[in-house]
Amino acid sequence: VLLSFRSSNRSIQPDTEFPKMPMLALVLLAFFGGSAILTAAEPAIVIQLDKQYVPVLRDNKVVSHKTAYFGKIFVGAPTPQNFTVVFDTGSAHLFLPSRSCTTESCLQHKRYDQTKSGSALAIDHTGKEVSMGSGERDQVAISFGTGEVTGEFISETVCLTEHLGGRQGDDLPADCATARVILADQMTEEPFRSFEFDGVMGLSLAGLAVDPEFSVFEQLTRSKDPSKFQPQFGYFLSDSDTVPSEVCFGGHDSRRYTNEVQWVPVRRPSLGFWQVKVLGVSVGGKALPFCEGGSCVAIADTGTSLLGVPRQAAQQLHRSLARKASESNSELDCREQPGPELVFELEGGVFLSLGAADYSRAAPMQIQSAKGSQTICRASLLPVDKTPALGDKAFILGEPMMRRYYTAYDWQKKQVGFALARQPSPSEGNAQHRVIGSPTGSSEVHV
Repeated sequence: VLLSFRSSNRSIQPDTEFPKMPMLALVLLAFFGGSAILTAAEPAIVIQLDKQYVPVLRDNKVVSHKTAYFGKIFVGAPTPQNFTVVFDTGSAHLFLPSRSCTTESCLQHKRYDQTKSGSALAIDHTGKEVSMGSGERDQVAISFGTGEVTGEFISETVCLTEHLGGRQGDDLPADCATARVILADQMTEEPFRSFEFDGVMGLSLAGLAVDPEFSVFEQLTRSKDPSKFQPQFGYFLSDSDTVPSEVCFGGHDSRRYTNEVQWVPVRRPSLGFWQVKVLGVSVGGKALPFCEGGSCVAIADTGTSLLGVPRQAAQQLHRSLARKASESNSELDCREQPGPELVFELEGGVFLSLGAADYSRAAPMQIQSAKGSQTICRASLLPVDKTPALGDKAFILGEPMMRRYYTAYDWQKKQVGFALARQPSPSEGNAQHRVIGSPTGSSEVHV
């Protein structure tokens, strides 16, 4: 994400300019279903996530799908307005469509109406209150790779569950906080018309925000009793459409992993990324020279659909992970074909591994040569360009890693936890989620 500010009387630049993977072009994570409040030993809030498939066409043929996972939050008091948002660990701000936005990309979503909230304050970029009817307001432009959002600022009550007639000010429920929100009065058609989620709620560390008060989770942790709301959240990505993915707040959910959580310290937390040091990367037991000496880093990013690899290493990794299919059949699924194991060694003796089922493109590639046709299986990798903040050796641990490992995020201790995900059976729990645009059939509602 790149941020720039526009003011009625001056040009305003944020303290830092930071990159964000083109999350909306890749995959966005979202919600519709239910939320649950657990006992004190478990996270305070668990939100089930809806899933949406959007087809990617090439020559009028569907070659793949972008996916999105989004969840419901509640904004304003005493009568909250509900919105579906992507819970994104790679960005820091909460933005929602504004009632003042009348483009098609806004009209197909729920739009926030400030006149219906008794807790909203119009503010400038510094947090100073301004008149709601003032003609010119400070604005921010946020670029998401393939699209852009432009909007103004408000201070507002944000809750993870619904509180009708809720309290305001300092007397807020444990899952509510007052935070600064960006109200979008412009949203580009691509990618916002393709997806059903309304906005994005950033969950990066506060260092990625223009100001800590833009970070909803930072505000949630500031005034809460740690015994009732731990400064942690967790993310579970289901490998089946019949079982909902989940995000939880106020702890991490032991029901969703099989072994102990292994914690890795965040490297340079002031940057705001959930970034960890990579000591080495190997393919099929062979070390990748690119990361020798512990020169690489990796970012846990719930807003990226692919495994991101440094552009300089992408070609070598593609070659190392490619293999001939066991049969010459253009209809076979490469995720079911054997392949070398891809292993990341992180700081603290933590090892993360991905198999062929995790990193492979489903569709094989046919290669013609003088010797005939060969069927090749390839990895699905996202090249990551060099940036001033991250350098040229940054991996992005996106959806493939999130499906295999449950991830937990400790706000206070600045560390990321990894544990093998436990995929529950469809009969477990109380599933209340939607699957939209499933390639296997029509949209479904699981209850």
